[in-house]
Amino acid sequence: MTAAVPLGPSDLRDAWPALAPAERVDAFRHLTAEAAGEFFATLAPLDQARIVSGMPDARRRVWLRLLAPDDLADVVQEAPPDQREALLALLDERTRLEVRVLLAYAEDDAGGLMSPRFARVRPEMTVDEAIAYLRRQARDALETIYYVYVLDPAQHLLGVVSFRDLFAAAERALVRDVMHTDLVVVHEQTDQETVARLFAEHDLLALPVVDAEDRMRGIVTIDDIVDVVDEEATEDQQKYGGMEALERPYLQTGFWQMIRKRAGWLAVLFVGEMLTASAMGRYEHALTEAVVLALFVPLIISSGGNTGSQASTLIIRAMALGEVRPRDWWRIARRELAAGLTLGAILAVVGCVRIFAWEAMFGAYGDRAGRLALTVGVSLLGVVTWGAISGAMLPFVMRRLRFDPASASAPFVATLVDVLGLVIYFSAAQLILL
Repeated sequence: MTAAVPLGPSDLRDAWPALAPAERVDAFRHLTAEAAGEFFATLAPLDQARIVSGMPDARRRVWLRLLAPDDLADVVQEAPPDQREALLALLDERTRLEVRVLLAYAEDDAGGLMSPRFARVRPEMTVDEAIAYLRRQARDALETIYYVYVLDPAQHLLGVVSFRDLFAAAERALVRDVMHTDLVVVHEQTDQETVARLFAEHDLLALPVVDAEDRMRGIVTIDDIVDVVDEEATEDQQKYGGMEALERPYLQTGFWQMIRKRAGWLAVLFVGEMLTASAMGRYEHALTEAVVLALFVPLIISSGGNTGSQASTLIIRAMALGEVRPRDWWRIARRELAAGLTLGAILAVVGCVRIFAWEAMFGAYGDRAGRLALTVGVSLLGVVTWGAISGAMLPFVMRRLRFDPASASAPFVATLVDVLGLVIYFSAAQLILL
């Protein structure tokens, strides 16, 4: 597909992932002014940066002025380093200063997410004065006007009042008399995951950001948090798959960067699987004496790996939601021990039924059928229990070592369970079957 034929906004949105960067810029230029403005606002910062970079300075200034300071900071950050100063130079002095301040924060901190433009009033104002003052501020492209923040002359946050409450209050009432002082705030260095959790816990539309001296610096709004939640979920899903998280969308990630992200964990997992081969070699004599044992190796180790993956996924997600804390590890261990024994018993029954059914229909196992069923049943009980406990505890270990718990991904847990699963299986076989 090429961008030679002009596309409408809906067609361009559908075709966007398949277009090369140059084709995207060319297709964007063919949109009408109104459609282009709406389409530009829906794009990711990287795409906005590429479109702006492909325009002359006069057009760049027009498109940059459509964005709020926090969105501008994202676009400047995504632009090539040698173009960032040129983009900043196109902004008016006030906006340029606001963007530079935002760029000084880490991208995943509250300070990096916030907008410095928010509605503010003084506590000694009357309600009428506050509304008139807010009307003047509204012309200044405020991020949101749902909440109005009450500040003292030193910019310390004293309270918050909704626009609705202001209209409902008596005209001569003072702002300090209608404001709420039970505030939920975040520090400018607070991690974005914590900010997202506060939004969910308190059902907020915006959250004030303060510095170390409790001076208000800006607000984080719910639309910013939607992007954060999506970004964090994508990162965790990629880590669950046994690789490092990508910084950019899949098709926009360079080939060798993709290889680097995937090769490291694959090498670690490969080395781990070597231990599985070593375990198989250690019990080679058992396989020689009872070849039938080999038939159940995939069943045993996959059951343990699947159970471990379930447990690790549940715990990692519970950690992300704040439902589980490090001190809860003992409660989790006891719970997963019981769950592992129960799940193992269920699978053991299924495995034994399968063996006896095959023996009854095909005479597949001869006089060893009973002992084989007992071996498989005991092994499943042990391997599934081990999978549940190790899958649940590994995220706690990773956090203790200051790694991301999501790195305790399903492949990593499966590799860990495979090795000990084989040891449990062949040990049970030696005791019961051989």
